[in-house]
Amino acid sequence: VGFGWKEKPKSNLVYLVKNATVWTNEREGIVQNADVVFSGGKIQRIGRNLPVPDAAIVVDGTGKHLTAGIIDEHSHIAVARSVNEGTQESSAEVRIGDALDSEDTDIYRQLAGGVTTSHLLHGSANPIGGQTQLIKLRWGAAPEDLKFQNWPGQIKFALGENVKQSNWGDNNRTRYPQTRMGVEQVYIDYFTRAQEYSRLKKSGKPFRIDLDLEALLEILESKRFITCHSYVQSEITMLMRVAEKFGFKVNTFTHILEGYKVADKMKKHGVGGSTFSDWWDYKFEVYQAIPYNAAIMHEQGVTVAINSDDAEMARRLNQEAAKAVLYGGVKEEDAWKMVTLNPAKLLRIDDRVGSIKTGKDADLVLWNDNPLSIYARPEKTWVDGTLYFDLATDAQLREWVRRERARLISKMQAAKKPGEGGERPAFRPRQHYHCDSMEDEG
Repeated sequence: VGFGWKEKPKSNLVYLVKNATVWTNEREGIVQNADVVFSGGKIQRIGRNLPVPDAAIVVDGTGKHLTAGIIDEHSHIAVARSVNEGTQESSAEVRIGDALDSEDTDIYRQLAGGVTTSHLLHGSANPIGGQTQLIKLRWGAAPEDLKFQNWPGQIKFALGENVKQSNWGDNNRTRYPQTRMGVEQVYIDYFTRAQEYSRLKKSGKPFRIDLDLEALLEILESKRFITCHSYVQSEITMLMRVAEKFGFKVNTFTHILEGYKVADKMKKHGVGGSTFSDWWDYKFEVYQAIPYNAAIMHEQGVTVAINSDDAEMARRLNQEAAKAVLYGGVKEEDAWKMVTLNPAKLLRIDDRVGSIKTGKDADLVLWNDNPLSIYARPEKTWVDGTLYFDLATDAQLREWVRRERARLISKMQAAKKPGEGGERPAFRPRQHYHCDSMEDEG
């Protein structure tokens, strides 16, 4: 299994973290000098001076901070061989969950950054993209074992330049839609067809199963929820109006860099915003983004998350959350919720993760400092109470890798001395996907 492990980490252990500063994300707030007991994948007890359970591993949390694991609401890691199926205006039938790459080293690297759950999205090449997949970062597990069980499914929608194929070149000017007004019409047409499909299914007449319309029908029946790539206020408003016309609500606007302009409308509609802290100006429709976006939406009562959409940024989402304090004066506890409890709410899993509460999943991170500090480093990351990242163990693994690399190089050099032939090593860099990635690894 991954990175030099000879066996998977043990999952049946009992832990007691003592005397830590615990960021509960609950009514109790930040609790000083607190103890937390967890076993069987669940948080068992929270308090002070708790007795040591039988056979428990005691972790000294003095001077350290214990938090819920970070939840990345918008990620593209651990997806095999392309993230976009943009050949038609709707690809609602495709599923990210069918193409998981459990050996993506970004899983381990993000555990080292305190991430425990990632929402893997289809790209934004078409108005109606594919079905998303929520995973827990159980490094070393098989693809099916990464999946977050029993969560209400979501689907990727998209607006803007990517969808209408702006600047894609002359070879990409044939697929409908090519304009923002065409994107709106796609939604109206497809939801109208989904309503007709529903009536046909209920009529008792013979019908042919349409996987595309089945997914859209789940949206109309509130069994599947939309997370929508978005930027400018006009289109954000448009999709909310389309949803209201067909009797449902948009669940999440992601990116949403002009959310500050329509935060009052978002609150009224009941949609959340999952945004960047300070990414902007990378294409025309992002020119009017501001670093106060998250804070303004939060002040209006919108549930706000800060996401990565980037394999590297996900390793530092704690610092991205801290920027809400810097730019918008958001309280530290509220800023921390933007990468823990709030994305859990947007993903409709806040009854299981996102805070430290008895009975919730033991997805926990022990930091050496205030998690919003640039000096903070995760020392231990647990997923379901299993220790998947440990800073001290990581140092040992790095030393093992160094020695193993030296051994192999020495062996190759020794083999070459008597004239044995060699060959150039083949190396294919791992692809890091983003919303607009259209290439395939082959």
